[in-house]
Amino acid sequence: MAKKAKNVVVDSEKQFDAIRKEFQTFQILNEKGEVVNEDAMPSLSDEELKELMRRMVFTRVLDQRSISLNRQGRLGFYAPTAGQEASQIASHFALEKEDFILPGYRDIPQLVWHGLPLYQAFLYSRGHFHGNQMPEDVNAFSPQIIIGAQYVQAAGVALGLKKRGKKAVAVTYTGDGGTSQGDFYEGINFAGAFKAPAIFIVQNNRFAISTPVEVQTSAETLAQKAVAAGIPGIQVDGMDPLAVYAAVKEARERAINGEGPTLIETLCYRYGPHTMAGDDPTRYRAKELDDEWEAKDPLVRFRNFLQAKGLWSEEEENEVIEKAKEDIKEAIKKADETPKQKVTDLINIMFEEGSWPYNLKEQYEIYKEKESK
Repeated sequence: MAKKAKNVVVDSEKQFDAIRKEFQTFQILNEKGEVVNEDAMPSLSDEELKELMRRMVFTRVLDQRSISLNRQGRLGFYAPTAGQEASQIASHFALEKEDFILPGYRDIPQLVWHGLPLYQAFLYSRGHFHGNQMPEDVNAFSPQIIIGAQYVQAAGVALGLKKRGKKAVAVTYTGDGGTSQGDFYEGINFAGAFKAPAIFIVQNNRFAISTPVEVQTSAETLAQKAVAAGIPGIQVDGMDPLAVYAAVKEARERAINGEGPTLIETLCYRYGPHTMAGDDPTRYRAKELDDEWEAKDPLVRFRNFLQAKGLWSEEEENEVIEKAKEDIKEAIKKADETPKQKVTDLINIMFEEGSWPYNLKEQYEIYKEKESK
């Protein structure tokens, strides 16, 4: 007779304690810009540190101007980025030109710094097809609107890089809400199973539109979701550019050395609304929470760090601000001068002739006649 299995009692509290210990937030600079983790300092030259700051300042100005342009009716869809510069720009700073970026709709800055001309980024916001046409030397996909879908795509791109023997990685981004999607789990599981060179970044800005992260999941961290896929996961202070850079740099080294993917959760905050399409964050975020995160501003933190090293000044920052304003002015002018998208253009791009759905040919001819007048 088979022996009866003994009841196995799992001490959940002990498990949770172990998880809390393993996924403690990785940080190098505290809120005052002081180094609190000297051993983890990345090997960046003084000029590289300054360049990272320039890009972050430029991106903050780009966000401010984009919001103004949206309110003027000169841009269409726009998702603000202020507060997430360390997460976005420092993570990209750790990449190489040959790496592939699979962005979400808030990740336009990474595309711009990867080589997408700024005027095309503005055209993307307007829904113009040219905004989605990546230059040949820019390894990137168009921003994904479907939440979490880019995670499955990133796993596939990463596997393709591995099969071709490329020393490159596929990097993708989503928000905290994206981790509730099935594509999120499928993507990290597939990449883990095949040791694909992927870096999965979750920008946990605390709210998926109005839904707080605490309602998204019972998990203590989003980084620990990597455990189920058998891949490393790390939670990073997403307002600390040096910590973000170091985490992504290490993940990239692991990936190109054949050690597989990494899941990185960056704790950050968006200072503005979810998008400019009528979202009002004051309806679901308390002023006290906004104040708490404004004190963690990544630009202020990094500025303090650089100034303490004698590497940054108000004059230098103003030069970057003026340069950004001028570049943005030129880019929006070029976007304005780009021929407007026609309905016939959209049809030709979406469908190969011969595979058109029923009645589309008739509609095409109607619009073609209208556009010729």
